[in-house]
Order: sequence, then C-alpha cells, then structure tokens
Amino acid sequence: MERFRANTSALAASCRGLIRAIVVAVLLAGVAGVARAEDSTYFRIGTAGTAGTYFAVGGIIATAISSPPGSPNCQHGTLCGVPGLISVAQATQGSVENVGLIGKKQLEGALAQADVASWAYAGTGVFKSLGAVPNLRAIAALFPESLHLVVPRDSPIKTLHDLKGKRVSLGEKESGTLVDSRILLDLVGLSEHDLKPDYSRLADAASGLRENLFDAFFLFGGYPVPAVADLAASTPIRLVSIEADLFEKLRKRYPYFTRTDIPAGTYAGFDSETETVGINAIFVVGAEIPEPLVYAITKSLWDDATRRLLASRHPMGQRISLQHALDGIAIPLHPGAERYYREAGVLNEATKP
Repeated sequence: MERFRANTSALAASCRGLIRAIVVAVLLAGVAGVARAEDSTYFRIGTAGTAGTYFAVGGIIATAISSPPGSPNCQHGTLCGVPGLISVAQATQGSVENVGLIGKKQLEGALAQADVASWAYAGTGVFKSLGAVPNLRAIAALFPESLHLVVPRDSPIKTLHDLKGKRVSLGEKESGTLVDSRILLDLVGLSEHDLKPDYSRLADAASGLRENLFDAFFLFGGYPVPAVADLAASTPIRLVSIEADLFEKLRKRYPYFTRTDIPAGTYAGFDSETETVGINAIFVVGAEIPEPLVYAITKSLWDDATRRLLASRHPMGQRISLQHALDGIAIPLHPGAERYYREAGVLNEATKP
C-alpha cells in the first residue's frame, strides 16, 4: 500500500513533465489524416483533459509506438515503436468527442469508454442524435475505469439521491463521464433539471470543489486520477459509494458496467475502499487507417518494453495486459489488430468481438 501511495503522490509530478513534453509534440497534430512527410507518418491519439488518466496513458502509448526518422536502431529490451511513426496524445473533451472526431477523420486513434464506442458504432444512445460512427474500429481494451463521485469529506451527500438540488459538475459536454452520470441519475429518478448542473473540464471541477463552488463532481477514470490526487492532497474529500442493489439495477439495464472497488490509500486520507462501478477504456481507430500500420501499432503496444513503460509510468498501466485485450469490446476489431491477435494466439472465432 505504501508503494501505491508513493505512485499516487508521484503521479502529478510525472504527468506535469509528460504534459510539457506532449504540448510541444501536439503542435505537429495539425496534419489532417494519416499524412506522410519526409518518410514520417503522423498518428494522433485523442484522450481527454490533461488532468485525467486518458491523457497520461495516451501520452505513454504515443511515446511507446513512436519511432521518428533518425531514431536509434531498435535494440533488444528497448522501446522500438513503429519505424517512421510520430504519435502524439491530443487533449479533448473525452470519449464522445473522440469517436466523433474519428468519424470525421480528424483523429487517427483515440481512447474511449466501451459503452460510448458501442453506441457510436451502432448509432444508439446519445448517438441517435449525433449520428453513427460506422468507421469506428477497436485495437485493444486497456484498463477499467471507475466512477469517482467526489464530495467534501464532511458533505451530507451519502448516495446519488442526495444530489438533488446540489451544485454538481457532471463532466464536459462531449465526455463519456457526462453520458454515464446521466445514466446513474436516471437510475434513481433524477435528471439534470433536479440539480444545479455544470459541465466544466475536470481540472475546473476539482478546483471548484476546493473553492466551495460545487457540492460534488462526477468522473469516470482509471485510479489514481491526477486531478483527484492533487485535490485530496490539499482538501479533505471522499468518494460516494454505489450500493449493491443499485448496481444490480444498473447491471440489468446496461450489462457492460462492472462492480469495482477503489482501494484504501489510493488518495490521501482514504482509509477504506470505495465500492463503485466501472467500465473498460478501449483504444479505437478509424477503419480507413492502413492495415499494416494498425498491425504494427498493435504489435508495438504489446511489446515487453511497452508493457514495462506503462507499468512504471502510471498505476493504471499495471492493469493493461494482453490477457484482457479483448474484454468488453462490442465493436469490430480493425483488421490489423485482428491479424496480430490471431498470430499471438489470443483470438479465435469464439473470442472475436
């Protein structure tokens, strides 16, 4: 547990360094589509706000799969990446925006919640009005995201029902968090009209809670989330649990949700685990991205050196494994990813999404 606390406290500092490095790289992201210039291929990965897990993990993946022209020759045990590939993590509002940008061919790849990806591909849920994204394809399931319903430690809010009339940040307008917070509110007979809703980005939601501008905020993310870790280090907070009977009701309506626990010690001052709900984050890509490129990206993603980098740079990276690469995927695999998984022996007709 002490090691987990150390990982949590070091996370904010490491992410700030990551952000500085990636901000420079993101300037390259103005190239539309997968473009070649001087033997380089550019591959943008849509993530979410810079204070969240998506941006941190997306940045690590971008680093791992990149191998720009002029890079040292690949050596055994070192990061190799895809020859000629320059990948960058691009900050966005989150899952809904990410899959929409893939549909518009304004991103090559992205991280997205499994439920959002499924709705986008089928044109259901929120995408009934936004329009289907039929070119959406999967590369891999990455890690489970857990609901964080964050409140001040002395708050009277104990359940979802207690949010009625409160000042609540529900997530950005095109985030998966907003989609799922609406699902959870509906489950207990509430809507945004019963709250004083806000749609701030995560960093602003966290600072708003610290400054008593909000009573609570929702977030789906792989723990520890940098913004929550920073907040907990300066402000007494706690997480609201989701009761077992409410989870069973949720699971019957939406089977892709899972039961998860956020362990004690994940954040400063957290002495007991929080029972909550979760959903998988998946790595998605446009169907038009060439099969050889996606095959090479998938192979690089599961390289031993990439796995070591993920495990050392972020606690959620320790939970990304080839064994669970197909978990919770309800959209077609990209042919390049499918070829890799068949060669790796983890895909057959029984396991194909």
